[in-house]
Amino acid sequence: MRPSTTSRYAPTAVGIAAALAAGTLLSASTAWAEAPEPQPGTVEIIKKDPDGALLTGAEFSLLDTLNGTKALTGKTNADGILRFEGVAPGVWRLKETATGSPIHELAPDQDVIITPGQTAKLTIVDHFKAADLTVTKTDKANGKPLAGAVINITPARGDGKPVTLTTGKDGTATTKLPVASRAGTTYTATETKAPDGYQLDSTPVKITAKPGAPATAAFTNTKKEQPTQPPTTPSPTPTTPTTPPPAPSDKPTPTTPQTPQTSASASAGPTPDQTTSSTSSPAPTGSLAQTGADATGWLLAGAGVLLAAGSGALFAVRRRRNSVEDDDATTS
Repeated sequence: MRPSTTSRYAPTAVGIAAALAAGTLLSASTAWAEAPEPQPGTVEIIKKDPDGALLTGAEFSLLDTLNGTKALTGKTNADGILRFEGVAPGVWRLKETATGSPIHELAPDQDVIITPGQTAKLTIVDHFKAADLTVTKTDKANGKPLAGAVINITPARGDGKPVTLTTGKDGTATTKLPVASRAGTTYTATETKAPDGYQLDSTPVKITAKPGAPATAAFTNTKKEQPTQPPTTPSPTPTTPTTPPPAPSDKPTPTTPQTPQTSASASAGPTPDQTTSSTSSPAPTGSLAQTGADATGWLLAGAGVLLAAGSGALFAVRRRRNSVEDDDATTS
């Protein structure tokens, strides 16, 4: 019996398929082995400051972003340039570790993407350090520190934000002023509120803030004039007023005339129809206002008036008696 055709050629077909599969794997392996590796890239750094000056000696590190380890380090040359060559493609972190200058600040970190065979160029600017400003406020007369003064600090060119400071117990206030130029930035300091009890000193003070350098602004104040208080006089204790005695007068005080009483012994033998003369001297009346040494004048004046009145009455009686005796003599 003859074998079938299928059975005769089956082993041959299997061998052919196996040979083809092996050839394919061999070709793939060869192609992978012959593929070129990606070309490394380059990082070029140019270092400057805000004035455009190139900075020498600035130090940088190129860090692996996966583990943060340092891969490459270097410094800028005399032209302010640093080149990192042979950097594998990918993302790296560039970090400045030193500026090489005492008046410049470190630049912030940044990521760098490396493309195969390409150069990544970066211009990095180191800004100037801020100036340290100190404002002082004192008494103009004795130099005593004054608290509570409010000072406004304003850029002269108006290209920055103003700063407001208030002096403390030691009479000072501090702040940092941004500086945009190596030669310095000009500011104006003005007092807007004086300490309690002092006059405002509104005269502006010019400040030149230089990179990383101290700056000062000094203000003095004069005390306000206090209003003069009138002296306080104690109120006198009220007392009873004393009426001064009247001044003595040479003229006697007029009084109401009194009719003198005629004594029986004054006439030897008057007739019943005989009456005393109606003429009489006025008798003093009233009372003395004061006693003591001031009343002596008044007593003497009163005594004189009484004496005059008595003499006048006696004279009148004698005259009447003489007149009666004359009449009797004539009749007899």
